[in-house]
Amino acid sequence: MIGLISATAAGTAARDRLAAAWPDRTRVYKGDVAGAVRTAFAECEGLVCFLATGAVVRMVAPLLSDKRSDPGVVCVDEAGRFAVSLLGGHGGGANALAGEVGAVLGAEPVITTATDAAGLPGLDTLGLPVEGDLAAVSRALLDGEPVALAVDTPWPLPPLPVAEAGEYTIRSTDRLVRPTAREVVLRPPSLVVGVGASRGVSEDEVTALVEAALREAGLAAASVAALATVDAKADEAGIVAAAERMGVPLVAHPAETLARVAVPNPSRAPLAAVGTPSVAEAAALVDGGELLVPKRRSVRADGSPARATCAVARRPVRGRLAVVGLGPGARDLLTPRAVAELRGASVLVGLDQYVDQIRDLLRPGTRVLASGLGAEEERARAAVSEARRGHAVALIGSGDAGVYAMASPALAEAGDDIDVVGVPGVTAALAASAVLGAPLGHDHVSVSLSDLHTPWEVIERRVRAAAESDLVVTFYNPRSRGRDRHLTRALAVLAAHRAPTTPVGVVRNASRADESSLLTTLAEVDPTVVDMLTVVTVGNSATREIAGRMVTPRGYRWQRPEVTR
Repeated sequence: MIGLISATAAGTAARDRLAAAWPDRTRVYKGDVAGAVRTAFAECEGLVCFLATGAVVRMVAPLLSDKRSDPGVVCVDEAGRFAVSLLGGHGGGANALAGEVGAVLGAEPVITTATDAAGLPGLDTLGLPVEGDLAAVSRALLDGEPVALAVDTPWPLPPLPVAEAGEYTIRSTDRLVRPTAREVVLRPPSLVVGVGASRGVSEDEVTALVEAALREAGLAAASVAALATVDAKADEAGIVAAAERMGVPLVAHPAETLARVAVPNPSRAPLAAVGTPSVAEAAALVDGGELLVPKRRSVRADGSPARATCAVARRPVRGRLAVVGLGPGARDLLTPRAVAELRGASVLVGLDQYVDQIRDLLRPGTRVLASGLGAEEERARAAVSEARRGHAVALIGSGDAGVYAMASPALAEAGDDIDVVGVPGVTAALAASAVLGAPLGHDHVSVSLSDLHTPWEVIERRVRAAAESDLVVTFYNPRSRGRDRHLTRALAVLAAHRAPTTPVGVVRNASRADESSLLTTLAEVDPTVVDMLTVVTVGNSATREIAGRMVTPRGYRWQRPEVTR
């Protein structure tokens, strides 16, 4: 919850705008301002104070405890011009909150955290537990000193400007190692602890068993991603409480699923009790991986039979592939989500001309794999291969990556061994439609006239079906030097079903600096002015030119509601 506090009329007006925009995220604190700050500081994850920074500094200073637990504090000035990240920029999320507040109120976020200002990811913002000399290593990154990356346990990380060797080190490991001087250790969530137990097992017995198993195997508790068990034990109080104490989720699997997992130490006892010959080992290995600690039993001080078992596995590294649509070309049509993915990817894969469009957005240390036209399948394979190696990968395409772009070949290559996320973008058809007016106001279809992947006979059949259905048609890839007759033939198919006066919109380089557009008719359109950078939109029988704009009415008939007496 985010606490909102104001003192003046102007601040209250801005406060209420933010509260209206985030009704489920915010709580308004009224009354005495100092008391409101104290209460909100204790109750909320973040504060937005519509107050002077100096006043807020004096009020929160006595409340400060630890940057890892203190809430983030953002100050908005009286005029609403700036959203200042005052406290807890990374740990408290104030930097991100300042950006969100600025987006709602039209204020400029003010971020003074050094790594953010330099475009580097903060090592304490990666979502991983971090240990060691964070300040010194971060300062070395900022100063451009050589920092080595030592990866014992692969995990997707954002780009880091690291060297092969240096006085400073960033280490990614789930091993129980103590950071040396000038070293930071990142703890990837790579371990799964499988747990089995008899009914009535205590939290202390489960916790002691797990902690001992990790310690004796030299594994870090901070790298445990989850406790896992069989569904029959999902509500076992001791196991549930142990997961809560460790701060990890408890994952329960059906017995029939666990029974199919090959394990080194099956047993008849759990088979008779819950329907699977293994609980601890099978639950740890159900998603694959490497068994690091075979099944072991708890030890009870009174010598009575053990009531808990556990096993530890290192789960397979799961790389991440983001398929990102860059939009039609204009920077202000590139979505914030796309920018975030570009800045979070350690590997970028894309067509060279698209890479050049967004190269300035990449963080230092990003590895770029660019290639020329006609290598879509190779780029898709390269992106998936890098993700399978455990990297955070962004595969870029123009418009929306799922529309005649890279998402399809990439997902054809990707299995369930990597995480895939799609980032939508503004398509060329939509960008051209906005230039023309509203030609897509009713049912419409997009057809690519390129026969590189689809035989022309199939394309022509689809165009004819669209013509017979009276759909507005947008042509992608309409005409190139090697295919100078396809557009003419497609227009002829449409002309057999539509009036010569049917509006046709021709937009080249929609949203870019050299954008051009032409509104003509089916009888007068000149295919020779069209190239591969052009989108051609042909209206249906209802499309009209109105005040120089191409408009397809929505076609709804508004009826007066019946009155029941």
